[in-house]
Amino acid sequence: MYVDDIFEVVKKSSVEGLTEFLNNLDDSGSIKFTYEMKSEGKLPFLDLLIIRKDTGALNLQIYRKPTHTDQYLNFNSHHPIEHKLSVVRTLFDRSQSLISDSTDRHAEDLHIEKALRDCGYPDWTFQKIKKSR
Repeated sequence: MYVDDIFEVVKKSSVEGLTEFLNNLDDSGSIKFTYEMKSEGKLPFLDLLIIRKDTGALNLQIYRKPTHTDQYLNFNSHHPIEHKLSVVRTLFDRSQSLISDSTDRHAEDLHIEKALRDCGYPDWTFQKIKKSR
């Protein structure tokens, strides 16, 4: 069994002790636990950016690494149309299901459309996917 990422909330004073404890569970040394602390109330986890508001509530946005290029399957490539529409559907579904704030969701949808237009996707692809949802 492989686990790459675990999200755990612990007291700041317990982080190093917990990490050391977990690393000592495996005598072979093949498992190595590390931790990442929030910075400015933000913590990237998988493809989410988790933001803690002043109220303590969490705001979820899509996270892209600084090296992300917005390169997706080019619409003019020799792939079935179902694959191309699946790219559009997947990105919009991710936006709708993960982002917690409607303003952030709208901004993400605009980002998706621009990125896919740059990859040759015509307007009808967005309309088709939005209509089917």
